[in-house]
Amino acid sequence: MPSAHLPDRSLIHIGGADAGDFLHGIITTDVEGLPENEARPGALLTPQGKILFDFLIWRTAEGFFLECETNQREALIRRLTLYKLRAAVSLAAGETGMTVSWGDATDSTSGIVDGAFRKAGILLTRQPVNGAEGHGEDTYDALRIEAGLAVSGRDYALQDAFPHDVLLDLDGGLSFRKGCYIGQEVVSRMQHRGTARRRVAQVTSDTALPVSGTELMAGGKPVGSLGTVCGDRALAIVRIDRVGDALAQGIPVLAGDVAVTLALPAWTGLAFPIGASEADA
Repeated sequence: MPSAHLPDRSLIHIGGADAGDFLHGIITTDVEGLPENEARPGALLTPQGKILFDFLIWRTAEGFFLECETNQREALIRRLTLYKLRAAVSLAAGETGMTVSWGDATDSTSGIVDGAFRKAGILLTRQPVNGAEGHGEDTYDALRIEAGLAVSGRDYALQDAFPHDVLLDLDGGLSFRKGCYIGQEVVSRMQHRGTARRRVAQVTSDTALPVSGTELMAGGKPVGSLGTVCGDRALAIVRIDRVGDALAQGIPVLAGDVAVTLALPAWTGLAFPIGASEADA
């Protein structure tokens, strides 16, 4: 089965009698409903509802694990330490380096099943392995583009995106049934009012795409910018109302001087609001 090594991913182990209640009360994921050995996306938000840290979380017999970018780990541990106060919670840096494996033959008992990829129809497992052989991160990035799964640093900047922008409301990373957590009021208001206007889109073209960060334009209006780029495919977080207007009027979307096609990931059930009038942010 194909696999890829991700050297810049690291773990945080969270244990103690209060670990579950502690996490459930501060992050976006439904921790109480988290099954063992299944990774789900999650985020720690600002009070304004924007993503301060993004990660994957899973539960094992040993406690909880967060997987995040290595350059975020120490800051995330410090932030969690501020919130735990006197709770019976332990925080410790874990392994660095993750290996992911995917395909129909993937044995889910050999690693942690990634729930977000499974929603996209891809069976992928994760396990901490440092220096393992396998494909490089480019192969994993191409798989993320196929799945429509964005990550911070590659597709959006921390403190600049709401959970809805990166599909956390649809991929298992955002609960609307549990009680309060940091930023919950803003996120719930977006959900109930249906005001999410930025979403992850898959970008394709007939030629190689320009570099990450290139602005996407339609009729002189910016609609987003390229995130992860792999040849003629990419991810981008786009204004769906502006893309819908462009589609309705037959206006091409350009990345630099390259014409592109935008699609919302099929597994989300989302569609561009064709013909909807745009309300400026």
